Amino acid sequence: MSRDICVAIARERRLWSGHMSDDDAKPARRGLGAEKKPTINDVARLAGVSKKTVSRVINQSPFVKGDTREKINAIIAEIGFSPDPQARGLAFRRSFLIGLVYDNPNPQYVVNMQLGMLDAMRGSGYELVVHPCNRGNPTFLADFRRFIERQKLSGVVLTPSVSEDDRVKVILDEIGCAYIRIASVPVDEPEHIIVSNDRLGGRAAARHLAELGHTEIGFISGPPSFRSSHERRGGFEEELKDRKLKLADGYVMQGAYTFDTGVSCGAELLKLTPQPTAIFAANDEMAAGVLHAIRRAGLKCPEDVSVVGFDDFQIASSVWPPLTTVRTPTREIGRMAAEKLIGFSDEEDEDHPREAAPNTSPVLVVRDSTGPAPR
Repeated sequence: MSRDICVAIARERRLWSGHMSDDDAKPARRGLGAEKKPTINDVARLAGVSKKTVSRVINQSPFVKGDTREKINAIIAEIGFSPDPQARGLAFRRSFLIGLVYDNPNPQYVVNMQLGMLDAMRGSGYELVVHPCNRGNPTFLADFRRFIERQKLSGVVLTPSVSEDDRVKVILDEIGCAYIRIASVPVDEPEHIIVSNDRLGGRAAARHLAELGHTEIGFISGPPSFRSSHERRGGFEEELKDRKLKLADGYVMQGAYTFDTGVSCGAELLKLTPQPTAIFAANDEMAAGVLHAIRRAGLKCPEDVSVVGFDDFQIASSVWPPLTTVRTPTREIGRMAAEKLIGFSDEEDEDHPREAAPNTSPVLVVRDSTGPAPR
């Protein structure tokens, strides 16, 4: 700690303890406000930082430089400052809670998102609150608003397809709650969005199957209410077109991102003539269902039919044969979203300027469920 700070601390201690004469105290009181005990404002003044930065250190936010954190902690220890928890709550007018709102039929997606958020929140003083919902419910918006207001959330992470609903954004803006939307395309200002780039994943799947010589290809989409369904199909068809291929009429089935719809849609595709030699299912749950349909039909994967999934969740490496799939870094996305929210909630200042959340890129993971097209 510098000599100037030590001198300032010693002077203010004399004032707090009443050992300073009235004449000596007057100049100090003009800066201190005549408090009898140290306050957060005193810590900020002595450290030469903003009150917001001191509050970050108190709340154990990761968004403070190491040397700044050490200096503030040393001053807090030296002057004996102790924050009042009730005063903190009133000052911030919020809880130290971050919400995760989802309407997603894939439980592994939700689990991975939670794990990523918890990775970022560990040691930060924040806790996670999870809120499942149903966008098809007539009370969806009212229930959502009630959840945000009742919990007094510091911020909320919105996952597809909730994140794609602009009515939710309007509610959050009205309430004044920080948020991050996770979506397959940019649907908001850069600081409020993490883009998963699903279209690139669809292109990677098509490229892989085309390079293996497949021309008769089936596709199982996710629910139309999810933008990811359209993006994954869009990228898949774009890459096929670039390679002078196309999805033939009748070779596209409507799934729901569930195992059961993978089984039923896969069975329908296998009845077609000519039979597809490859099937791209828009998530791993449906792809696993397609593997089941292939076995039921007395066929082999990949000798008779190759299968590609999307997500690379645990099921992809648990089924037989292990799935070739497009890996999306869901846990990493959750971590990035929570980190951004903690920064928003503590308010941005010169120590941590606001930055746009980065986009993420899906990557094809080749396993045993794909092979050359049968002759």
